[in-house]
Amino acid sequence: MIIKICGIKNKDTLLCCEKNKINFFGMIFYPKSPRNISLENAFILQKVSEDLNINGVGVFVDKNITDLQDIIIKLKLRFVQLHGSENEEYIRSVKKNGVKIIKSISIRNKKDLNKINKYQSVDYFLFDYKPLKDELPGGNAKSFNWDILKSFNTNKPWFLSGGINIDNIQEILNDINPFGVDLSSGVEKELGIKDNDIINNFIDKL
Repeated sequence: MIIKICGIKNKDTLLCCEKNKINFFGMIFYPKSPRNISLENAFILQKVSEDLNINGVGVFVDKNITDLQDIIIKLKLRFVQLHGSENEEYIRSVKKNGVKIIKSISIRNKKDLNKINKYQSVDYFLFDYKPLKDELPGGNAKSFNWDILKSFNTNKPWFLSGGINIDNIQEILNDINPFGVDLSSGVEKELGIKDNDIINNFIDKL
């Protein structure tokens, strides 16, 4: 199973992820998020990752496409995660930069899964809890009803996200068996602060 940890902000956490053979680390470019990263820090992490076996993912929410393309070039990003209301035209424009796209789909009920039909050009889907009006687009430590995914089929690889932690990962493996999982709050000691011991314990449990 592929593992992505989102909201990485420092080299120490990145190296912990590498040691645990995590596949992707997410850098969040969204000022309202407690996990927001500066371009300068992201550049450092991306540079370090070039000598590692972990891939950096730039995470954006309805970012101005010109600004997004500038960041892709500056950081030499190969993966971009879109966590807003970006449409197929937007996605195709971003893909011209040679990146692979992870598109977040907010889920509350089974009908929400039909949204995937609007996105033909994405490389991965990420299914996450559907936030309320006053909540962040992601990283709320909340889950949707995962049973919705039990009979779900798509020809694209997909990540499960939202409230995943050491206490429910076994249930996810047994009942859902996604292509990948995306964690954030589930490996934090406090809001926005990743904890290496929790990451180590999570991987040990796997």
